[in-house]
Amino acid sequence: MTTPKTRFDLPPSLARADGKPRRVGFELEFTGLTIDQATVALQSALGGEARTQSAAERVLRVNGLGEFNIELDWDFLKRKAAVAADEAADGDQDGEKDDDSGREWIGLLSDAASLVVPLEVVCPPIPIGKLDALDAMVSGLRAAGAVGTENSPLAAYGTHVNAEIASLDPATISAYLRAFALLQWWLVDAHEVDITRKISPYIDLYPEAYLESLARRSEHDLERIFDDYLEHNATRNRALDLLPMLAHIDAARVQAAVNDPKVKPRPAFHYRLPNCHIEQPDWSLARAWNLWCVVERLAGREGDVDELGAAFLERSRPVLGVVRADWVAHVDTWLKERELA
Repeated sequence: MTTPKTRFDLPPSLARADGKPRRVGFELEFTGLTIDQATVALQSALGGEARTQSAAERVLRVNGLGEFNIELDWDFLKRKAAVAADEAADGDQDGEKDDDSGREWIGLLSDAASLVVPLEVVCPPIPIGKLDALDAMVSGLRAAGAVGTENSPLAAYGTHVNAEIASLDPATISAYLRAFALLQWWLVDAHEVDITRKISPYIDLYPEAYLESLARRSEHDLERIFDDYLEHNATRNRALDLLPMLAHIDAARVQAAVNDPKVKPRPAFHYRLPNCHIEQPDWSLARAWNLWCVVERLAGREGDVDELGAAFLERSRPVLGVVRADWVAHVDTWLKERELA
């Protein structure tokens, strides 16, 4: 497999259809720090102004970049903390005495949870050409003591890449879907996805029946994109989650198939496969991004997608399907020959 580089690669498409720069957001899951320690480390690295949303959430506003959310990735605690914050605000407005004991309890729970519940830093969307601005964030969190995927046998910490799509036309969406589907097994190996994350339900791969459907597809029709995707992938738990993008196009249709309030409409892919190895001195967000760029490059070469799809179908056998190890070896050689990876 190709050794990940430390600089951020540039994909073929740098601009959206409206001419504005494409942007990318990252989400980092890790532990080893309290939420206050993580906020201090982030502010020291990037500057900006921090504010407390609740005992479980902080926001750092950085000029030129946007708002970074720092939060405990535990829905129960976030809900309770938000309620406590709202009640405190209401009490201040009504001139009533705050219920300090309730807020103290939430704060103690937040500190305790930081030992076992991952923290998550959600970065704002940043233009692709400026992603190296995030290097200081990673270095600062590492120096403060953040640790990632290998720290817990249970938590399955990861790095999520939210890559804005250049255009929402059916041909572009279809090209990315087909490219990723044909590469997904190879990407698992290329990312060296940790075993705790492989066995978790959060980054399930597309089923092989869906891969065959995409490999056969030659037309680009939005109705079929919706029908096929929601038939085979009516869940957020996919290595490449397309629900946010589909919800941006037709929220009612997605909601009818997947009744999940966590689906946030946006014109971006939600790529969940990479590990988070923030504790390693040579680890960078570029590792996750540069492997995603293999999908970007392949998606921009329709003839190569067709060729790889035909090769996948040729290897499919009744009942047995495609032998995964053989396919990964074929893809590895094929990508290198075409200088795509």
